[in-house]
Amino acid sequence: METQSLLHSIPWENILSSMHNSVLVVDDHGTIRFMNSSARALFQLEAQSWEGRSIEKLVPNQKIMKVLKNGDSFIGEKIVINGKQCMVNRTPLYEDGNLIGGISVIQDISEIEQYRNLLKQWEAVLEFSTDGIYVVNSEGITIYVNKAYEDMTGFDRKDLIGRHMKKLMLNGYIDQSVSLLVLEKKQKISIIQKIGGKKDVIVTGNPVLNDSGEIELVVTSVRDITQLNDIKHELLRAKTFSQYHDHRFSVKIHDSDQHVVFQSEKMSEVHDKVKQVAPYPTSILLSGPSGGGKEVFANLIHHYSTRKNEPFIKVNCGAIPEQLLESELFGYEKGAFTGANKDGKIGLLELADGGTVMFDEIGEMPLTIQVKMLRVIQEKQILRLGGITPRKLDIRIISATNKDLNKLIEKGDFREDLYYRLQVVEIHIPPLVERQEDILLLVDHYFSYFCQQFRIEKRLSEESKKILQSYHWPGNVRELRNLMENMIVSIPANLIEPHHLPVHVYSQADFEKPLTLKQKVENYEQRIVYDTIKKHPSLRKAAAELSIDHSTLVKKIKKWRD
Repeated sequence: METQSLLHSIPWENILSSMHNSVLVVDDHGTIRFMNSSARALFQLEAQSWEGRSIEKLVPNQKIMKVLKNGDSFIGEKIVINGKQCMVNRTPLYEDGNLIGGISVIQDISEIEQYRNLLKQWEAVLEFSTDGIYVVNSEGITIYVNKAYEDMTGFDRKDLIGRHMKKLMLNGYIDQSVSLLVLEKKQKISIIQKIGGKKDVIVTGNPVLNDSGEIELVVTSVRDITQLNDIKHELLRAKTFSQYHDHRFSVKIHDSDQHVVFQSEKMSEVHDKVKQVAPYPTSILLSGPSGGGKEVFANLIHHYSTRKNEPFIKVNCGAIPEQLLESELFGYEKGAFTGANKDGKIGLLELADGGTVMFDEIGEMPLTIQVKMLRVIQEKQILRLGGITPRKLDIRIISATNKDLNKLIEKGDFREDLYYRLQVVEIHIPPLVERQEDILLLVDHYFSYFCQQFRIEKRLSEESKKILQSYHWPGNVRELRNLMENMIVSIPANLIEPHHLPVHVYSQADFEKPLTLKQKVENYEQRIVYDTIKKHPSLRKAAAELSIDHSTLVKKIKKWRD
Protein backbone atom coordinates (compact mmCIF):
# COMPACT_ATOMS: atom_id res chain seq x y z
CA MET A 1 0.00 0.00 0.00
CA GLU A 2 1.19 3.47 -0.86
CA THR A 3 0.39 4.85 2.60
CA GLN A 4 2.27 1.99 4.24
CA SER A 5 5.40 2.60 2.17
CA LEU A 6 5.13 6.28 2.94
CA LEU A 7 4.94 5.71 6.66
CA HIS A 8 7.83 3.26 6.61
CA SER A 9 9.96 5.78 4.75
CA ILE A 10 9.46 8.61 7.28
CA PRO A 11 12.90 10.08 7.90
CA TRP A 12 12.09 10.93 11.55
CA GLU A 13 11.16 7.38 12.51
CA ASN A 14 14.38 6.99 14.48
CA ILE A 15 13.56 10.15 16.39
CA LEU A 16 10.09 8.90 17.30
CA SER A 17 11.51 5.57 18.37
CA SER A 18 13.83 7.24 20.89
CA MET A 19 11.17 9.45 22.46
CA HIS A 20 10.24 8.90 26.11
CA ASN A 21 6.55 9.53 25.36
CA SER A 22 4.56 6.83 23.61
CA VAL A 23 3.99 7.47 19.88
CA LEU A 24 1.45 5.54 17.80
CA VAL A 25 0.78 6.13 14.04
CA VAL A 26 -2.25 4.81 12.10
CA ASP A 27 -3.15 5.04 8.46
CA ASP A 28 -6.35 6.55 7.14
CA HIS A 29 -8.21 3.28 7.91
CA GLY A 30 -7.19 3.22 11.55
CA THR A 31 -4.65 0.45 11.08
CA ILE A 32 -1.54 0.65 13.26
CA ARG A 33 1.57 1.30 11.14
CA PHE A 34 4.04 2.43 13.80
CA MET A 35 4.55 2.14 17.55
CA ASN A 36 7.72 3.17 19.36
CA SER A 37 9.12 1.10 22.23
CA SER A 38 7.47 3.32 24.85
CA ALA A 39 4.05 2.73 23.25
CA ARG A 40 4.60 -1.04 23.03
CA ALA A 41 5.54 -1.09 26.72
CA LEU A 42 2.51 0.99 27.65
CA PHE A 43 0.11 -1.26 25.72
CA GLN A 44 2.02 -4.37 26.88
CA LEU A 45 2.63 -5.53 23.31
CA GLU A 46 6.34 -6.32 23.54
CA ALA A 47 5.82 -9.97 22.73
CA GLN A 48 2.77 -9.60 20.51
CA SER A 49 2.24 -8.68 16.90
CA TRP A 50 0.85 -5.19 16.61
CA GLU A 51 1.55 -4.11 13.04
CA GLY A 52 -1.57 -4.19 10.91
CA ARG A 53 -3.98 -4.36 13.87
CA SER A 54 -6.90 -1.96 14.12
CA ILE A 55 -6.51 0.74 16.73
CA GLU A 56 -10.14 0.19 17.78
CA LYS A 57 -9.41 -3.40 18.73
CA LEU A 58 -6.45 -2.27 20.80
CA VAL A 59 -8.17 0.71 22.47
CA PRO A 60 -11.97 0.83 21.96
CA ASN A 61 -13.76 4.15 21.47
CA GLN A 62 -10.60 5.86 20.31
CA LYS A 63 -11.03 9.45 19.14
CA ILE A 64 -8.34 8.81 16.53
CA MET A 65 -11.15 7.61 14.26
CA LYS A 66 -12.74 11.08 14.53
CA VAL A 67 -9.37 12.55 13.60
CA LEU A 68 -9.34 10.39 10.48
CA LYS A 69 -12.91 11.23 9.63
CA ASN A 70 -12.95 15.01 10.22
CA GLY A 71 -9.28 15.98 10.32
CA ASP A 72 -9.77 17.46 13.83
CA SER A 73 -7.14 17.44 16.55
CA PHE A 74 -7.84 16.36 20.14
CA ILE A 75 -5.36 17.74 22.65
CA GLY A 76 -4.96 16.97 26.35
CA GLU A 77 -7.43 14.16 26.89
CA LYS A 78 -6.95 12.11 30.05
CA ILE A 79 -7.48 8.34 29.70
CA VAL A 80 -6.45 5.23 31.63
CA ILE A 81 -4.33 2.66 29.77
CA ASN A 82 -3.56 -0.55 31.62
CA GLY A 83 -4.14 1.14 34.98
CA LYS A 84 -1.97 4.18 34.24
CA GLN A 85 -3.14 7.78 34.05
CA CYS A 86 -2.23 9.11 30.62
CA MET A 87 -2.50 12.35 28.68
CA VAL A 88 -3.17 11.88 24.92
CA ASN A 89 -2.73 14.33 22.04
CA ARG A 90 -4.20 13.20 18.66
CA THR A 91 -3.45 15.02 15.40
CA PRO A 92 -4.00 14.21 11.68
CA LEU A 93 -1.18 13.45 9.20
CA TYR A 94 -1.30 15.10 5.77
CA GLU A 95 0.63 14.63 2.54
CA ASP A 96 0.14 17.04 -0.33
CA GLY A 97 -3.01 18.26 1.36
CA ASN A 98 -4.48 14.77 1.62
CA LEU A 99 -5.29 13.10 4.99
CA ILE A 100 -3.21 9.94 5.09
CA GLY A 101 -3.44 8.98 8.77
CA GLY A 102 -3.15 10.14 12.36
CA ILE A 103 -0.62 10.23 15.16
CA SER A 104 -1.18 9.82 18.89
CA VAL A 105 1.37 11.04 21.41
CA ILE A 106 0.71 9.56 24.85
CA GLN A 107 2.34 10.78 28.07
CA ASP A 108 2.26 8.63 31.20
CA ILE A 109 1.29 11.17 33.88
CA SER A 110 0.96 8.71 36.76
CA GLU A 111 4.47 9.69 37.91
CA ILE A 112 3.56 13.36 37.58
CA GLU A 113 0.47 12.75 39.73
CA GLN A 114 2.66 11.04 42.30
CA TYR A 115 5.02 14.02 42.33
CA ARG A 116 2.04 16.34 42.57
CA ASN A 117 0.65 14.40 45.54
CA LEU A 118 4.10 14.40 47.15
CA LEU A 119 4.30 18.15 46.59
CA LYS A 120 0.92 18.58 48.32
CA GLN A 121 2.13 16.48 51.22
CA TRP A 122 5.28 18.57 51.59
CA GLU A 123 3.23 21.74 51.35
CA ALA A 124 1.00 20.41 54.15
CA VAL A 125 4.11 19.70 56.22
CA LEU A 126 5.32 23.26 55.68
CA GLU A 127 1.91 24.67 56.55
CA PHE A 128 1.80 22.76 59.85
CA SER A 129 5.36 23.71 60.78
CA THR A 130 5.56 25.77 63.99
CA ASP A 131 8.45 27.71 62.46
CA GLY A 132 7.71 30.36 59.88
CA ILE A 133 8.90 29.41 56.37
CA TYR A 134 9.70 32.12 53.82
CA VAL A 135 10.97 31.34 50.28
CA VAL A 136 12.33 33.74 47.66
CA ASN A 137 13.68 33.03 44.18
CA SER A 138 17.10 33.88 42.80
CA GLU A 139 15.98 37.47 42.17
CA GLY A 140 14.85 38.07 45.77
CA ILE A 141 11.13 37.89 44.99
CA THR A 142 8.84 36.16 47.51
CA ILE A 143 7.33 32.95 46.12
CA TYR A 144 6.07 31.14 49.25
CA VAL A 145 5.05 31.98 52.83
CA ASN A 146 3.56 29.45 55.27
CA LYS A 147 0.76 29.91 57.80
CA ALA A 148 3.10 29.97 60.81
CA TYR A 149 4.83 33.04 59.36
CA GLU A 150 1.44 34.73 58.91
CA ASP A 151 0.42 33.94 62.49
CA MET A 152 3.81 35.00 63.87
CA THR A 153 4.01 38.32 62.07
CA GLY A 154 0.38 39.24 61.46
CA PHE A 155 1.17 39.70 57.73
CA ASP A 156 -1.06 38.21 55.01
CA ARG A 157 0.87 36.14 52.47
CA LYS A 158 -1.15 37.84 49.73
CA ASP A 159 0.66 41.06 50.63
CA LEU A 160 4.08 39.38 50.43
CA ILE A 161 4.08 36.86 47.56
CA GLY A 162 5.33 38.37 44.31
CA ARG A 163 7.05 41.31 46.05
CA HIS A 164 10.78 41.97 46.17
CA MET A 165 12.45 41.92 49.58
CA LYS A 166 13.82 45.44 49.11
CA LYS A 167 10.31 46.84 48.69
CA LEU A 168 9.12 44.97 51.77
CA MET A 169 11.97 46.56 53.74
CA LEU A 170 11.10 50.04 52.46
CA ASN A 171 7.44 49.51 53.42
CA GLY A 172 8.36 48.62 57.00
CA TYR A 173 7.48 44.92 56.97
CA ILE A 174 11.02 43.98 58.05
CA ASP A 175 14.10 45.96 59.07
CA GLN A 176 16.57 43.77 57.14
CA SER A 177 16.38 40.77 54.82
CA VAL A 178 18.37 37.59 55.42
CA SER A 179 17.33 36.39 51.94
CA LEU A 180 19.16 39.28 50.26
CA LEU A 181 22.20 38.63 52.46
CA VAL A 182 22.21 34.97 51.41
CA LEU A 183 21.95 35.93 47.72
CA GLU A 184 24.85 38.32 48.23
CA LYS A 185 27.11 36.12 50.39
CA LYS A 186 26.02 32.81 48.80
CA GLN A 187 26.03 31.04 52.17
CA LYS A 188 23.79 30.16 55.10
CA ILE A 189 23.17 33.20 57.35
CA SER A 190 21.30 33.74 60.63
CA ILE A 191 20.24 37.15 61.98
CA ILE A 192 17.90 38.70 64.55
CA GLN A 193 15.16 40.49 62.65
CA LYS A 194 12.49 42.95 63.78
CA ILE A 195 9.07 42.30 62.26
CA GLY A 196 6.66 45.19 61.84
CA GLY A 197 8.79 47.40 64.05
CA LYS A 198 7.82 45.44 67.19
CA LYS A 199 8.55 41.70 67.32
CA ASP A 200 12.04 40.16 67.42
CA VAL A 201 12.56 36.87 65.58
CA ILE A 202 15.60 34.81 64.68
CA VAL A 203 15.76 33.99 60.97
CA THR A 204 18.05 31.56 59.17
CA GLY A 205 18.38 31.74 55.39
CA ASN A 206 19.54 28.63 53.50
CA PRO A 207 20.58 28.76 49.82
CA VAL A 208 19.24 26.06 47.46
CA LEU A 209 21.68 25.47 44.58
CA ASN A 210 21.03 24.08 41.11
CA ASP A 211 23.31 21.67 39.22
CA SER A 212 25.47 24.60 38.11
CA GLY A 213 26.10 25.68 41.70
CA GLU A 214 23.96 28.82 41.34
CA ILE A 215 21.35 29.86 43.90
CA GLU A 216 17.89 28.89 42.72
CA LEU A 217 15.97 29.58 45.94
CA VAL A 218 16.54 30.92 49.44
CA VAL A 219 14.53 29.09 52.10
CA THR A 220 14.31 30.97 55.38
CA SER A 221 13.11 29.56 58.71
CA VAL A 222 11.71 32.11 61.18
CA ARG A 223 11.37 31.53 64.92
CA ASP A 224 9.74 33.85 67.44
CA ILE A 225 12.22 34.36 70.29
CA THR A 226 9.84 36.23 72.60
CA GLN A 227 9.41 33.13 74.76
CA LEU A 228 13.16 32.57 74.83
CA ASN A 229 13.66 36.17 75.92
CA ASP A 230 11.04 35.66 78.62
CA ILE A 231 12.90 32.58 79.88
CA LYS A 232 16.18 34.49 79.80
CA HIS A 233 14.53 37.31 81.72
CA GLU A 234 13.18 34.88 84.32
CA LEU A 235 16.61 33.28 84.72
CA LEU A 236 18.24 36.68 85.20
CA ARG A 237 15.61 37.61 87.74
CA ALA A 238 16.06 34.29 89.53
CA LYS A 239 19.80 34.90 89.56
CA THR A 240 19.26 38.38 90.98
CA PHE A 241 17.05 37.03 93.73
CA SER A 242 19.48 34.21 94.50
CA GLN A 243 22.28 36.76 94.97
CA TYR A 244 20.25 38.33 97.74
CA HIS A 245 18.76 35.16 99.13
CA ASP A 246 19.88 36.01 102.66
CA HIS A 247 17.84 39.25 102.48
CA ARG A 248 14.60 37.87 101.08
CA PHE A 249 11.98 36.75 103.54
CA SER A 250 8.34 35.72 103.48
CA VAL A 251 5.68 35.68 106.14
CA LYS A 252 2.31 33.97 105.99
CA ILE A 253 -0.59 36.44 106.22
CA HIS A 254 -4.00 34.81 106.32
CA ASP A 255 -3.95 32.34 103.41
CA SER A 256 -1.46 34.12 101.14
CA ASP A 257 2.30 34.64 101.08
CA GLN A 258 3.60 38.13 101.74
CA HIS A 259 7.23 38.90 101.07
CA VAL A 260 9.64 41.35 102.63
CA VAL A 261 12.08 41.99 99.78
CA PHE A 262 15.17 44.15 100.15
CA GLN A 263 18.89 44.42 99.58
CA SER A 264 19.68 47.88 100.94
CA GLU A 265 21.81 48.38 104.02
CA LYS A 266 19.07 50.41 105.71
CA MET A 267 16.49 47.66 105.35
CA SER A 268 19.05 45.08 106.40
CA GLU A 269 19.50 47.01 109.66
CA VAL A 270 15.71 47.20 110.12
CA HIS A 271 15.38 43.47 109.57
CA ASP A 272 18.21 42.64 111.96
CA LYS A 273 16.55 44.77 114.65
CA VAL A 274 13.16 43.13 114.04
CA LYS A 275 14.70 39.69 114.33
CA GLN A 276 16.50 40.69 117.54
CA VAL A 277 13.48 42.05 119.43
CA ALA A 278 10.73 39.80 118.02
CA PRO A 279 11.16 36.89 120.52
CA TYR A 280 10.53 39.18 123.53
CA PRO A 281 7.09 40.49 124.65
CA THR A 282 8.39 44.07 124.50
CA SER A 283 6.08 46.74 123.04
CA ILE A 284 7.29 48.01 119.64
CA LEU A 285 6.49 51.25 117.82
CA LEU A 286 6.84 51.14 114.03
CA SER A 287 7.21 54.58 112.48
CA GLY A 288 7.57 55.59 108.86
CA PRO A 289 5.70 56.98 105.85
CA SER A 290 2.38 55.68 104.59
CA GLY A 291 2.78 52.69 102.29
CA GLY A 292 6.31 51.96 103.52
CA GLY A 293 5.55 48.48 104.84
CA LYS A 294 4.85 48.96 108.56
CA GLU A 295 2.10 46.35 108.57
CA VAL A 296 4.35 43.91 106.71
CA PHE A 297 7.04 44.31 109.38
CA ALA A 298 4.42 43.92 112.11
CA ASN A 299 3.57 40.58 110.51
CA LEU A 300 7.26 39.74 110.41
CA ILE A 301 7.65 40.53 114.13
CA HIS A 302 4.74 38.25 114.98
CA HIS A 303 6.16 35.58 112.65
CA TYR A 304 9.55 35.66 114.39
CA SER A 305 8.03 35.71 117.90
CA THR A 306 7.18 32.82 120.20
CA ARG A 307 3.52 33.89 119.78
CA LYS A 308 3.40 33.14 116.05
CA ASN A 309 0.84 30.35 116.52
CA GLU A 310 -1.37 32.55 118.73
CA PRO A 311 -3.92 35.20 117.61
CA PHE A 312 -2.71 38.30 115.78
CA ILE A 313 -5.40 41.01 116.00
CA LYS A 314 -5.09 44.23 113.97
CA VAL A 315 -6.96 47.37 114.95
CA ASN A 316 -7.03 50.47 112.73
CA CYS A 317 -7.57 53.29 115.22
CA GLY A 318 -8.50 55.73 112.47
CA ALA A 319 -11.12 53.50 110.85
CA ILE A 320 -13.40 52.78 113.85
CA PRO A 321 -15.65 55.59 115.20
CA GLU A 322 -14.72 56.71 118.70
CA GLN A 323 -18.09 55.68 120.20
CA LEU A 324 -17.60 52.11 118.94
CA LEU A 325 -13.86 51.72 119.46
CA GLU A 326 -14.11 51.26 123.26
CA SER A 327 -16.67 48.47 123.03
CA GLU A 328 -14.78 46.83 120.17
CA LEU A 329 -11.53 46.82 122.16
CA PHE A 330 -12.77 45.98 125.66
CA GLY A 331 -16.06 44.19 125.00
CA TYR A 332 -19.06 44.48 127.32
CA GLU A 333 -21.17 42.51 129.72
CA LYS A 334 -24.82 41.74 128.98
CA GLY A 335 -27.09 44.70 129.59
CA ALA A 336 -24.14 47.10 129.74
CA PHE A 337 -25.99 49.70 127.65
CA THR A 338 -29.08 50.14 125.52
CA GLY A 339 -28.83 48.18 122.31
CA ALA A 340 -26.07 45.92 123.60
CA ASN A 341 -26.11 42.24 122.77
CA LYS A 342 -28.10 40.42 125.43
CA ASP A 343 -25.32 37.90 125.89
CA GLY A 344 -22.55 40.50 126.03
CA LYS A 345 -19.54 40.59 123.73
CA ILE A 346 -15.87 39.68 123.99
CA GLY A 347 -13.51 42.49 122.94
CA LEU A 348 -10.64 42.38 120.48
CA LEU A 349 -8.05 42.60 123.26
CA GLU A 350 -9.46 39.48 124.92
CA LEU A 351 -9.50 37.70 121.56
CA ALA A 352 -5.78 38.43 121.27
CA ASP A 353 -4.97 36.95 124.70
CA GLY A 354 -1.69 35.06 124.44
CA GLY A 355 -0.94 36.63 121.10
CA THR A 356 -0.27 40.03 119.52
CA VAL A 357 -2.29 43.20 118.96
CA MET A 358 -1.32 45.73 116.31
CA PHE A 359 -2.64 49.27 116.69
CA ASP A 360 -2.35 50.85 113.24
CA GLU A 361 -2.54 54.65 113.08
CA ILE A 362 -2.05 54.79 116.86
CA GLY A 363 -1.95 58.59 116.68
CA GLU A 364 -5.69 58.54 115.87
CA MET A 365 -6.60 56.77 119.13
CA PRO A 366 -8.97 58.99 121.20
CA LEU A 367 -7.61 60.29 124.53
CA THR A 368 -10.36 58.52 126.51
CA ILE A 369 -9.26 55.17 125.06
CA GLN A 370 -5.59 56.05 125.63
CA VAL A 371 -6.22 56.27 129.39
CA LYS A 372 -7.77 52.80 129.48
CA MET A 373 -5.03 51.32 127.27
CA LEU A 374 -2.40 52.68 129.67
CA ARG A 375 -4.13 50.82 132.53
CA VAL A 376 -4.30 47.60 130.47
CA ILE A 377 -0.56 47.75 129.80
CA GLN A 378 0.35 48.59 133.41
CA GLU A 379 -1.97 46.12 135.16
CA LYS A 380 -2.04 43.41 132.47
CA GLN A 381 -5.75 42.97 132.91
CA ILE A 382 -8.92 44.18 131.26
CA LEU A 383 -12.36 45.21 132.43
CA ARG A 384 -15.30 44.88 130.05
CA LEU A 385 -17.80 47.73 129.80
CA GLY A 386 -20.43 47.25 132.49
CA GLY A 387 -18.27 44.66 134.21
CA ILE A 388 -16.92 44.58 137.77
CA THR A 389 -14.44 41.69 137.56
CA PRO A 390 -11.10 42.34 135.79
CA ARG A 391 -9.76 39.61 133.50
CA LYS A 392 -6.10 38.77 133.16
CA LEU A 393 -4.62 39.63 129.79
CA ASP A 394 -1.36 38.60 128.17
CA ILE A 395 -0.81 40.50 124.93
CA ARG A 396 2.14 41.86 123.01
CA ILE A 397 1.47 45.33 121.56
CA ILE A 398 2.84 46.58 118.23
CA SER A 399 1.90 50.15 117.30
CA ALA A 400 2.35 51.85 113.93
CA THR A 401 2.15 55.48 112.89
CA ASN A 402 3.13 57.79 110.04
CA LYS A 403 2.83 60.82 112.31
CA ASP A 404 5.28 62.48 114.71
CA LEU A 405 3.88 61.44 118.10
CA ASN A 406 6.10 63.97 119.92
CA LYS A 407 4.29 66.80 118.12
CA LEU A 408 0.94 65.25 119.05
CA ILE A 409 2.10 65.13 122.68
CA GLU A 410 3.02 68.84 122.52
CA LYS A 411 -0.47 69.62 121.18
CA GLY A 412 -2.08 67.54 123.91
CA ASP A 413 -3.50 64.97 121.45
CA PHE A 414 -1.46 62.05 122.72
CA ARG A 415 -0.54 60.99 126.24
CA GLU A 416 3.17 61.10 126.96
CA ASP A 417 3.01 58.25 129.50
CA LEU A 418 1.30 55.98 126.96
CA TYR A 419 3.85 56.97 124.34
CA TYR A 420 6.71 55.73 126.52
CA ARG A 421 4.83 52.51 127.24
CA LEU A 422 4.37 51.85 123.52
CA GLN A 423 7.78 53.06 122.41
CA VAL A 424 9.93 50.64 124.42
CA VAL A 425 11.58 49.79 121.08
CA GLU A 426 11.05 52.08 118.09
CA ILE A 427 11.81 50.83 114.60
CA HIS A 428 11.77 53.35 111.77
CA ILE A 429 10.85 52.06 108.29
CA PRO A 430 12.61 54.38 105.79
CA PRO A 431 10.74 55.63 102.71
CA LEU A 432 11.49 53.96 99.40
CA VAL A 433 13.27 57.05 98.08
CA GLU A 434 15.92 56.56 100.78
CA ARG A 435 16.62 52.99 99.75
CA GLN A 436 16.87 53.10 95.98
CA GLU A 437 18.76 49.80 95.88
CA ASP A 438 15.47 48.08 96.76
CA ILE A 439 13.36 49.63 93.98
CA LEU A 440 14.29 47.33 91.08
CA LEU A 441 14.20 44.29 93.35
CA LEU A 442 10.66 45.21 94.40
CA VAL A 443 9.69 46.01 90.81
CA ASP A 444 10.88 42.58 89.64
CA HIS A 445 9.26 40.87 92.61
CA TYR A 446 5.79 42.37 92.24
CA PHE A 447 5.87 42.30 88.43
CA SER A 448 6.66 38.58 88.54
CA TYR A 449 4.11 38.02 91.31
CA PHE A 450 1.22 39.52 89.34
CA CYS A 451 2.29 37.83 86.10
CA GLN A 452 2.06 34.48 87.87
CA GLN A 453 -1.15 35.36 89.69
CA PHE A 454 -2.96 36.40 86.50
CA ARG A 455 -1.11 33.90 84.27
CA ILE A 456 0.16 36.63 81.96
CA GLU A 457 3.55 36.67 80.23
CA LYS A 458 4.94 40.23 80.14
CA ARG A 459 8.28 41.99 80.43
CA LEU A 460 9.58 45.40 81.46
CA SER A 461 12.03 47.07 79.11
CA GLU A 462 15.34 48.25 80.54
CA GLU A 463 14.39 51.86 79.75
CA SER A 464 11.17 51.46 81.76
CA LYS A 465 13.13 50.05 84.70
CA LYS A 466 15.49 53.04 84.68
CA ILE A 467 12.55 55.42 84.85
CA LEU A 468 10.91 53.42 87.67
CA GLN A 469 14.14 53.45 89.63
CA SER A 470 14.54 57.21 89.25
CA TYR A 471 10.94 57.95 90.32
CA HIS A 472 10.60 59.29 93.91
CA TRP A 473 7.66 56.98 94.94
CA PRO A 474 5.67 59.22 97.32
CA GLY A 475 3.34 56.25 97.96
CA ASN A 476 6.31 54.00 98.72
CA VAL A 477 6.01 50.19 98.40
CA ARG A 478 2.21 50.32 98.28
CA GLU A 479 2.31 52.65 95.26
CA LEU A 480 4.93 50.48 93.55
CA ARG A 481 2.92 47.30 94.14
CA ASN A 482 -0.29 48.86 92.83
CA LEU A 483 1.49 50.22 89.74
CA MET A 484 2.89 46.77 88.88
CA GLU A 485 -0.58 45.26 89.11
CA ASN A 486 -2.01 48.10 87.02
CA MET A 487 0.51 47.61 84.22
CA ILE A 488 0.02 43.84 84.14
CA VAL A 489 -3.76 44.02 83.74
CA SER A 490 -4.32 47.27 81.83
CA ILE A 491 -1.57 47.28 79.17
CA PRO A 492 -2.15 44.86 76.25
CA ALA A 493 1.48 44.92 75.06
CA ASN A 494 3.78 42.08 76.13
CA LEU A 495 6.71 44.47 76.54
CA ILE A 496 6.15 47.45 78.85
CA GLU A 497 7.93 50.42 77.26
CA PRO A 498 8.43 53.92 78.77
CA HIS A 499 5.44 55.30 76.86
CA HIS A 500 3.23 52.79 78.70
CA LEU A 501 4.12 54.25 82.12
CA PRO A 502 1.70 56.69 83.78
CA VAL A 503 2.38 60.31 82.86
CA HIS A 504 3.07 61.31 86.48
CA VAL A 505 5.75 58.60 86.74
CA TYR A 506 7.38 59.37 83.41
CA SER A 507 7.29 63.15 83.81
CA GLN A 508 8.53 63.24 87.42
CA ALA A 509 11.34 60.73 87.01
CA ASP A 510 14.71 62.23 87.93
CA PHE A 511 16.96 61.80 84.90
CA GLU A 512 20.72 62.30 85.11
CA LYS A 513 20.51 65.33 82.82
CA PRO A 514 17.51 67.65 82.41
CA LEU A 515 15.67 67.00 79.15
CA THR A 516 15.69 69.75 76.57
CA LEU A 517 12.42 71.00 75.09
CA LYS A 518 13.18 69.07 71.89
CA GLN A 519 13.73 65.85 73.87
CA LYS A 520 10.52 66.35 75.84
CA VAL A 521 8.56 66.95 72.62
CA GLU A 522 10.10 63.85 71.03
CA ASN A 523 9.27 61.75 74.10
CA TYR A 524 5.69 62.96 73.92
CA GLU A 525 5.63 62.16 70.19
CA GLN A 526 6.86 58.63 70.92
CA ARG A 527 4.03 58.10 73.40
CA ILE A 528 1.43 59.19 70.83
CA VAL A 529 2.96 57.07 68.03
CA TYR A 530 3.30 53.90 70.09
CA ASP A 531 -0.20 54.28 71.54
CA THR A 532 -1.52 54.52 67.97
CA ILE A 533 0.49 51.48 66.83
CA LYS A 534 -0.88 49.59 69.82
CA LYS A 535 -4.41 50.21 68.51
CA HIS A 536 -3.48 49.47 64.88
CA PRO A 537 -0.99 46.57 64.37
CA SER A 538 -0.80 47.61 60.70
CA LEU A 539 1.76 50.40 60.31
CA ARG A 540 -0.15 51.71 57.31
CA LYS A 541 -3.34 52.15 59.35
CA ALA A 542 -1.38 53.75 62.19
CA ALA A 543 0.25 56.18 59.73
CA ALA A 544 -3.16 57.02 58.28
CA GLU A 545 -4.57 57.83 61.74
CA LEU A 546 -1.53 59.99 62.51
CA SER A 547 -1.93 61.71 59.10
CA ILE A 548 1.68 61.06 58.15
CA ASP A 549 3.25 59.12 55.31
CA HIS A 550 3.89 55.43 55.90
CA SER A 551 7.60 55.77 55.10
CA THR A 552 7.87 58.65 57.61
CA LEU A 553 6.43 56.44 60.36
CA VAL A 554 8.88 53.63 59.50
CA LYS A 555 11.82 56.07 59.68
CA LYS A 556 10.69 57.39 63.06
CA ILE A 557 10.40 53.89 64.52
CA LYS A 558 13.82 52.94 63.15
CA LYS A 559 15.35 56.10 64.62
CA TRP A 560 13.89 55.49 68.08
CA ARG A 561 14.88 51.83 67.98
CA ASP A 562 18.49 52.60 67.02
